[in-house]
Amino acid sequence: MKIRLIATSLLISATCFAQVRREVNINKWQFSRDNTEWQQVTVPHDWAISGPFDKKWDLQTVAITQNGEKEKTEKSGRSGALPWIGEGFYKTTFTVPSEYNRAMLKFDGAMSEPTVYINGHKAGYWAYGYNAFRVDATPYINKDGKDNTIEVHLNNVEESSRWYPGGGIYRPVTLILTGDTNIDRWGTYIRTNKISNGNANIAIDTHVHGYENMEGLRAEVSIIDITGNITAQSNAKIDNIGNMHSEMNIANANLWSPESPYLYRVVTKLYCGDKLIDETTDKTGIRTISVSADKGFMLNGISRKIQGVCLHHDLGPLGAAVNKAAIIRQIRILKDMGCDAIRTSHNMPSTMQMEVCDSMGMMVMAESFDMWKYPKCKNGYAKFFDNWADRDITNLVLNHRNHPSIIMWSIGNEIPEQWSVEGREISRQLQDICHRLDPSRPVTQGMDKAENAITSGFAKVMDVPGFNYRVYKYDTSIKNIPQGFILGSETASTVSSRGIYKFPVKITDNGVYPDGQCSSYDTEYCGWSNLPEADLLMQDDRSYTIGQFVWTGFDYLGEPTPYDTYWPSRSSYFGICDLAGLPKDRFYLYRSVWNKAKHTLHVLPHWTWHGREGQVTPVFVYTDYPSAELFVNGKSQGRKFKQTYAVAPSSSNTEKPQLENMDLLSRYRLMWDDVKYEPGEIKVVAYKANGEKAEEKIICTAGKPAKLEAKADRNEIKADGNDLAFVTISLTDNKGNLIPDASDELTFDVKGAGSFKAACNGDATSLESFTQPQMKLFSGKLVVVVESNGKKGDILLTVKDNKLGKTVKTKIIAIP
Repeated sequence: MKIRLIATSLLISATCFAQVRREVNINKWQFSRDNTEWQQVTVPHDWAISGPFDKKWDLQTVAITQNGEKEKTEKSGRSGALPWIGEGFYKTTFTVPSEYNRAMLKFDGAMSEPTVYINGHKAGYWAYGYNAFRVDATPYINKDGKDNTIEVHLNNVEESSRWYPGGGIYRPVTLILTGDTNIDRWGTYIRTNKISNGNANIAIDTHVHGYENMEGLRAEVSIIDITGNITAQSNAKIDNIGNMHSEMNIANANLWSPESPYLYRVVTKLYCGDKLIDETTDKTGIRTISVSADKGFMLNGISRKIQGVCLHHDLGPLGAAVNKAAIIRQIRILKDMGCDAIRTSHNMPSTMQMEVCDSMGMMVMAESFDMWKYPKCKNGYAKFFDNWADRDITNLVLNHRNHPSIIMWSIGNEIPEQWSVEGREISRQLQDICHRLDPSRPVTQGMDKAENAITSGFAKVMDVPGFNYRVYKYDTSIKNIPQGFILGSETASTVSSRGIYKFPVKITDNGVYPDGQCSSYDTEYCGWSNLPEADLLMQDDRSYTIGQFVWTGFDYLGEPTPYDTYWPSRSSYFGICDLAGLPKDRFYLYRSVWNKAKHTLHVLPHWTWHGREGQVTPVFVYTDYPSAELFVNGKSQGRKFKQTYAVAPSSSNTEKPQLENMDLLSRYRLMWDDVKYEPGEIKVVAYKANGEKAEEKIICTAGKPAKLEAKADRNEIKADGNDLAFVTISLTDNKGNLIPDASDELTFDVKGAGSFKAACNGDATSLESFTQPQMKLFSGKLVVVVESNGKKGDILLTVKDNKLGKTVKTKIIAIP
């Protein structure tokens, strides 16, 4: 049925505010895949996330060179097996009152190759779907209340991505209205010059557009703390090229860090004489960063090793459409693990993500490209690189350089050119752009060919040499690079499926099984990668390492290694948390090492193994305590102690067997390898270093399925039409023990001031739609996402298991 197009009008009244500038989020659009039939959508929007999943979407027959493949094979789920290929069309309307002479549109990201038309005129184009870009709408707009039409054309081509990129205007669009003379937001640069004895020196540069039109221009810049007090203020005239520079001192400055993410407001007011003609507000944090051979990575003058993870941009069942509540949930989970940094692999981050990282205290490596001139996939960024790379790096830095969370820029990931002199010179060129626009931060990139990158000089020109995997080469590499330190820019790539355990337990780099799952004993990895302990040991024992970014914090759509050729499989297994955001066992391994503020005591596997009676079923414990004792039905299986294990410098630069064995695992895990399964309970008692009992954990064999349990991440959300609550549903017995192999199909119903948004069970082989109100449990759990509808009041989620005839209800309140 043809849907009649109803224009969405954005009306802005000049009487409701006193300042000239007006910035408005344009979120109501009409969308079409064929430019004829339209539907109303809310931006951010991902047109492909509803599916259906099908191996025909972007079916690629390739050899993945990064995985060491020599022969081409069919890769059915490489980019997520969702219908993101093809064209998309968006349109909306807005009006501009006569008080505004200039209009600009800022797109934070649109996938991909967005072409923007205003009132039928081509007004702008950007090649890279991951980057923010701006369009000057002034020459094309009608004023005095007349309608203006924005149209955006997008085109996603096959084999242009190695993972799921999404489709659509998946990040916010902002309309910026000003007078002829105005502050350039991307021309504002705020940084901390120095911190000494609790006092900070802050430098602020501002650029003014249209400065030629007025005489007597001046800017007043104020730095305001969280209580609203002005802590510093400066006045400066605009010079003859439209720039203003000021420096201010703040006494007893509150410093920004992951542990204390204090933010100040920087308010810039532009005057012509005594008349206020523009005003902007930016949030900033006071902090310094440096990297050196003797001190490593330093934040605010204190050395620390980065405990980071890599993240792709998709948000699981929400797809590529950015959402603040989902980002906040991710970061809360990561911080509980002890994570303090994110690498935005392998592309520019959203502004929303950076704002959340600023406010919650998460350091960021902001990355740019996955390829330069040499293509990793047929239609990837390589076709744009020569003409667009400099502009893309420029937009990346200008858009994000005022975020205190960003600690370094990354100009590439596993670039094939790393072996060449040409690649070295490109590295230097892109790094120089970063330095020119932001001299306050170092620049890095992820290199996976250590010898080639060192021999060509590719690694030597970087501020921070980042190496992906091959940790066994660190001791040799450090002798051949002048910087004197190494960053693990991508590490581990251990694979697992939440709640799935394979027997016998063995360390393997090629574990594949008929069900398309990986073992959650955390002993499986890929041919180029390793287990977590190899990187943890090098971070602990090598003073020259400055930290690591684990691949990955969460599972993501696409790249289902080691099941690249298996169908159905359409998402990754690398995540420390699954696609639904539920922690896998590996989460607690990292938590036991990284989270120094809280104790960890985690036991695996579950203890419900029908048919395994009498068979060897190893028990692992992830804990920060040095020892623990295991009991099976009250009988001690002995007390285990963490072992001291060190890796000697490698005698070979191409071998790694010493890094993958049970001796290494015993440094960070407690393992009972010969336990035989018998129903009942297992109990682990952990002990402090002095031998005193610390705490205990009991896991029981589950009885018959009896009830559903629901736990929301929040019981209150904002009634803004965007906020989300994530509700974890579990099937248990009468005593609350999880049914670990439950796969019952559940249905979802939402009434009141909200609606059903999505569901996800974390199963990489599931072809169920995220956006339909039913889904099967995976390993006994799934997550339902509920969205506010813009009205305040109660939201009631009802989840039903038709097989058992059981329901569970959860109330969430939407507040103003």
